[in-house]
Amino acid sequence: MFVNINGVEVFYKKGGEGFPVLLLHGWGGSADSFFPVFNFLKAYFEVYAIDFPGFGRSSLPREVWGVEDYSELVYSFLKELKIDRVYVIAHSFGGRVAIVLASSYPELVGKLVLVNSAGLIPKRRLNYYLKVYSFKLLKRLFLLLGMDLTPLYRIWGSKDYREAGPLRPIFVRVVNQDLRNHLPLIRCPTLLVWGDEDRETPLYFGEIMEREIPKAKLFVFKGAGHFSYLERLDEFNKMVLEFLKGGTQS
Repeated sequence: MFVNINGVEVFYKKGGEGFPVLLLHGWGGSADSFFPVFNFLKAYFEVYAIDFPGFGRSSLPREVWGVEDYSELVYSFLKELKIDRVYVIAHSFGGRVAIVLASSYPELVGKLVLVNSAGLIPKRRLNYYLKVYSFKLLKRLFLLLGMDLTPLYRIWGSKDYREAGPLRPIFVRVVNQDLRNHLPLIRCPTLLVWGDEDRETPLYFGEIMEREIPKAKLFVFKGAGHFSYLERLDEFNKMVLEFLKGGTQS
């Protein structure tokens, strides 16, 4: 199904009945990234999964969006569907959006599950900055000479950066946004799920979030990586169901 939000065509899936649950995918993914979780939860809840603008079947943003723009899109999406309160499950980049959404609209998000979430600036060594500055100098030189930048991206860029295509300016903007100041503003019960072998959003991200989100609890899957929810699918589904079903909605 599609819904137009401020000129952007947003694709979403809906299934089940009950209290609404929203699934937010990671960078490069789509609503289908949560397919096995969607199918499990729809037996207990009314479940929604969206394609973020620029991903899957949704249209591209017209400008260079930041995390706040994606968060406002999700807020408008929920209002368009007349959803006043929702549980949110978000992975990686989707976690960035969920952090801003939950901190900006505490009355909207009843419970939050952040899975291998992005949102913090990683610890970086000197060689990282040397690489970045070298890349910028070479890029400027390539542009001055009218040369194709593709070989430069292939050698210097991360996988996500190389494959971002028209979303590359958005990728650069969002990965450099530090959302740490949003964490203390999240008031809802929050479950943090991580794989201890995650190299993209390392475990210490989860440890920081557990300390700084007031009602947060961290669970770690030993031996799992960045897609821990798929690597430990049965355990993840059961844990999330227990979290969402238990306690209160606030």
